[in-house]
Amino acid sequence: MISVEWFYWLMGLFWLGVGALVARDRTNPRRLTSGLFWALLGLCFPYSSFVVAKTAPAWPLGLVIVVIAALAGTGRLTKSGSATAATAPGDVEGADLDRDADRPDRPVRAGGGTAGSSVALAPTEEREALAERFGNKLFIPVLAIPVITALCAIAGPYVIIGGRPLLQKGSETVIGLAAAGIIAIGISMIVFRLRSPALALTEGRRLTEDLGWALVLPQLLSVLGLVFATAGVGTAIGSTVSAVLPKGSLLPAVILYCVGMAVFTVIMGNAFAAFPVLTAAIGYPVLVAAMGGNPAAVFAIGMLSGYCGTLCTPMAANFNIVPVALLELKSNYAVIRAQLPTAVPLLVANIIIMYVVAF
Repeated sequence: MISVEWFYWLMGLFWLGVGALVARDRTNPRRLTSGLFWALLGLCFPYSSFVVAKTAPAWPLGLVIVVIAALAGTGRLTKSGSATAATAPGDVEGADLDRDADRPDRPVRAGGGTAGSSVALAPTEEREALAERFGNKLFIPVLAIPVITALCAIAGPYVIIGGRPLLQKGSETVIGLAAAGIIAIGISMIVFRLRSPALALTEGRRLTEDLGWALVLPQLLSVLGLVFATAGVGTAIGSTVSAVLPKGSLLPAVILYCVGMAVFTVIMGNAFAAFPVLTAAIGYPVLVAAMGGNPAAVFAIGMLSGYCGTLCTPMAANFNIVPVALLELKSNYAVIRAQLPTAVPLLVANIIIMYVVAF
C-alpha cells in the first residue's frame, strides 16, 4: 500500500534541500538563519509522523514552530541575491552558481551557468525564446497534475492489489496530488528535453524564496483555528447567537453563518481557520441540528463563503500579497481590489443557494 506519509517525508527532504541551498548561497545576507528556517520546516514533516504515531513527544514540534515564527518575525528570513536576480536579463542560476555566486573567478558559460556547473537555468532572453518555441506544450505538465490527481481521487479507492487498496484509504487525493507533481517533473524532462531532475530543486528553491514566510501561513492559521475551537471560542459564539437569534429564523441564521465565515476569514486570513470555529458555533448546532439542514450542503457552501473572505483580506498573504510582489504591481492591494467585484456577489449567491438547496 502506498502511504501518504511517504510523500510527507519527501516534502521534508525538499525543504531540507532548499535550506541547504540557501545556507550555502553567499548572495543571501542572512543565509544561515534563512537556511535554518527552511531546514526546520523540513524536519517538521518526518517528525510529525512520529508524533501522530505517539512514539515521539509533540513539544519539540511546537518549539520548532515558535523558532520558525521568530526567525520570520525578526527579519532573519531573507531572499538570496541569486534568486532575486533570477528574472533579470542575462541572469543564470543553478546549484553550483548558488554556492559560488559571489566568486567572480567562476566564468559564465554561453549556454547558462558557471563553468563546471551541472544544473543551470537559461538567461531570461533564452527562456522567452524557449517559451515561443514550445508554445502550448508548456501547459502539458501543468494540466497533467489536476488530471492525475482527479484519477487517483476517483479510481484510487477501487484499485485493490493482494486484497489491499493500492492507495492509503482516505488519502487518495493527497497521494494523487503528490504523485502528480513527481510525474509532472518526468513529463517536463521528456517534453522539454531536460537532462537533470535537479533543476526542479533549484527552480523550486527560487519559487520558495519568492513566496517566503507566506508559504507556511495557511498551515499556521489552520492550526490557530483548531486552537480557537479547542478553547471553546465556537461554543461561546454559539451561545451568544442562540440567545440573540429568534427561534426558527432560518434566513437570518443562514446569513449569519455565511457572512460570519467571510468576516472571520478576513480576520484570520484562512477559511480553514474560520471553519471549525463558525461551524461549531452556528453551522452544526443551529443550521444542521436545530433546523435540519443537509450537512454536506451547509458545510460546503459555508466553506465557499469563507473563500469569499479570502479574496478580500491582506491576511491571506500567499493569495493576495505575494502575487503583488511576483507581478511587481504598484499597489499592495491591487489583487484584492480586482477580486472584490467577484467576492461580494459570490457571497450573496452562497446565501441564496444555501437557503434554497440545503433545507
